Amino acid sequence: MALPATMKVLGLVLGIILIILMGILSEISVELLVRFSVLCKASSYGEVVQHAMGKPVRILSEICIILNNAGVLVVYLIIMGDVMSGSSHHMGVFDQLMGNGAWDQRKIVVLVVMVVFLAPLCSLDKIDSLSLTSAASVALAVLFVVVAFTVAFIKLVEGRIDSPRLAPDLSSKTAILDFLVAIPIMTNAFVCQFNVPPIYNELEQRSPRKMNTVGRYTTVLCIVVYASTSISGYLLFGKDTEADVLTNFDKDLGIRYSSVLNYIVRIGYILHLILVFPVIHFSLRQTVDALLFEGSPPLSESKKRSLGLTAVLLVLIYIGSTMIPNIWTAFKFTGATTAVSLGFIFPSLISLRLRHLGDLSYGEWVLSWLMLVLAVTVSIVGVVSNVYSLESKS
Repeated sequence: MALPATMKVLGLVLGIILIILMGILSEISVELLVRFSVLCKASSYGEVVQHAMGKPVRILSEICIILNNAGVLVVYLIIMGDVMSGSSHHMGVFDQLMGNGAWDQRKIVVLVVMVVFLAPLCSLDKIDSLSLTSAASVALAVLFVVVAFTVAFIKLVEGRIDSPRLAPDLSSKTAILDFLVAIPIMTNAFVCQFNVPPIYNELEQRSPRKMNTVGRYTTVLCIVVYASTSISGYLLFGKDTEADVLTNFDKDLGIRYSSVLNYIVRIGYILHLILVFPVIHFSLRQTVDALLFEGSPPLSESKKRSLGLTAVLLVLIYIGSTMIPNIWTAFKFTGATTAVSLGFIFPSLISLRLRHLGDLSYGEWVLSWLMLVLAVTVSIVGVVSNVYSLESKS
């Protein structure tokens, strides 16, 4: 939902190139991670990191997973609140359907959604229990893309879309800062590496080759969905594209059945977030458990500990969602720190440190170094830009 806003900053050409490049690099890092997880017989992301770089670095990687996943879940709640209850600039779904009422209070609406829908799904203790909800969430994301892309295409054919920016705008200090933080924001889109070892271990008739096939299909699907979302969202709303593009769908789209399509897009995507929320929460809970209760039986064997952790994490995530103003603020910090570390820095370091175990080819060695250098550069530039941006505003 933040990707169309990055197109507004980067321009369509550079934005699409970066989505494809990040997708390819992400898939390379996933395949390297699968290879070395199998060789180390690791059941979690932290275990393979410990094999390569020792326990202190494992603890650091687990802290990154906790911060990244908690940040993403906070973003999900912010989006749900913005879309259902509205914001200072946009009307919410409930406002448009029922007028003013208690549902205008974002905190109350998000709390109800968390208690009624999210808590039961998050209490499940195995990731394969979430396979149906995960599949449904992908279908709903594709529904959003199809509707948004169709509307944008119709308006483009009718000549009712303003000329989009093709290259980044670097004409002012503010524009340069937005450009520098836009790239870290995009890194959030492909970070799934912390889920690779547990998903691999639950695959039937698992093998690295089978997992790599899963990864490649997923990467292609993500690139198509992300590129389509970015292009259609930016073409539809141009310079008015919000950090969360869903909030733009409260106005007339200029085509027949506009109001119906607006409701389908927003409600469908809220359902998507509700269904994907427990998948991210699963790895968050597993990581917190590994960090705090090392040596204890698995969570699947301790229902009381599992439910207790779930309750505490959901409360903290809810509190976080009431304190952070918008998803751009959250994503620009997680993208420059935890997301880039989990997606690119740790996997490349693992492959370089354990190259003697995995018969790393010269090409893979070069790619690992390239990925490491690019990731560290993006992280440093992103952090410095974020800090400078905050100082400028203050």
